[in-house]
Amino acid sequence: MTDALKRLSDEGVAIWLDDLSRKRITSGALGELLDEQHVVGVTTNPTIFQKAISAGDGYEQQVSDLAARRVSVDEALRMITTADVRDAADVLRPVFDATDSKDGRVSIEVDPRLAHNTKATVAEARQLAWLVDRPNTFIKIPATKAGLSAITETIGLGISVNVTLIFSLERYRAVMDAYMAGLEKAKSLGLDLSQIHSVASFFVSRVDTEIDKRLSAIGTEQAKKLKSKAAVANARLAYQEYEKVVASDRWQALERAGANQQRPLWASTGVKDPSLPDTLYVTELVAPNTVNTMPEATLEATADHGEIAGDRVRGSYEDAQAVLDAIAELGISYDDVVQVLEDEGVSKFEDSWNDLLKSTEAELQRLAPKEA
Repeated sequence: MTDALKRLSDEGVAIWLDDLSRKRITSGALGELLDEQHVVGVTTNPTIFQKAISAGDGYEQQVSDLAARRVSVDEALRMITTADVRDAADVLRPVFDATDSKDGRVSIEVDPRLAHNTKATVAEARQLAWLVDRPNTFIKIPATKAGLSAITETIGLGISVNVTLIFSLERYRAVMDAYMAGLEKAKSLGLDLSQIHSVASFFVSRVDTEIDKRLSAIGTEQAKKLKSKAAVANARLAYQEYEKVVASDRWQALERAGANQQRPLWASTGVKDPSLPDTLYVTELVAPNTVNTMPEATLEATADHGEIAGDRVRGSYEDAQAVLDAIAELGISYDDVVQVLEDEGVSKFEDSWNDLLKSTEAELQRLAPKEA
C-alpha cells in the first residue's frame, strides 16, 4: 500500500495530511500515518477544526472545564485548537528531529477574520506561537495584500510561517519577496536564520473548479479541450518562479547566512471533479523540495493506485504557459479568476470560523455549571 507514497517521498515531495482531530491524535491513528504512510506533517484550517470539533469526539471534558471557568467563546476556541496542535506537534516531534527541523510540523491558522488587518495578524501569530509553544509549529497567514506585510513582520520575529491561500503567480512572487524581507529583518536583529522555516501554500484544485466553470459556459470545442488543465499549469509555473528566486543573488546571500528555502506547498489537492483521476494533483506535481498536503481520501488513493513517474514539473513550463495563454485567448481573465478565488477562500474560512464559534458557544452554554 505504501510503495507509491515511498516513491513520492523519494522524489523529494514531503507528504503532509490536510486534517486533524483530537480523536485522530488520541487513537494513535496519526502516529500510524507517520509510521506506515510516509506522512511527515499536518495542516489545519478553520474548516478542518469546524468539522472536528462539531463531531465532538474527545472535546467534552475540556469544554466542560472551560465552561466552568466561564471563559469567552473566542478564548475557549483558541484553547481547544491550540491543544490539538500542541499534542499533534508532540506526535510529530521525532520527524522534526530526524529531518533537522524541515518536516514534522503542524500548521495552525490565524483567525481568518483578521485576514485584511496586518497589525492584528502579527499579534495573533505571536500569540499562537506562544500558546502552542512547540518549535515544530507553522503559523498560517493568508496571502492577502495585508497578509504580505504580516508575513514579513512575523518572519522577522523568528516565527516560522505557512503562507496560505495563494492562487496567482504575481501574489506568489510577492510572498517569496515578503519571506526574504522577513529573513533580512531577522538577520538585522541577530536572529539565527537556520531556525526559521516557511512554506508557501499554492492552491490547486480550486483553480480548475473556477476556470472549468467559465470554460463550460463558453462551450466551444477549444474550451472543452482546455478543461481541467489550468490548475496543474498554474502550479507548474509557480515552481518556475520558485526556481528563479532561489537562483537569485538576493536569495543566495540569505542562504549563505543560514536561511532555509521557502518550499512550495501544493494545497487543495483533493480532486473536486469526479470525472478526473483522484490522484491528479499529486502525480502531476511531483518536483523536488515540495510539499503536498492531502486530504485523507487523496492520501489513500495515492497509496492504492498512484502512479509516480518522477519529476513532472521541471521542463513543463512552456506547455504550462501555453495552457494559460489559450485560456486567456478565450476571454477568461486570469486576474479576475484568482481574485475571486482569494475572496472566496477568505470568506469560506470566515464562515467556518463563525460556525465553529456558534457551535462552541452552544456547547459552553450546555455544559455551564448550574447556578446554586
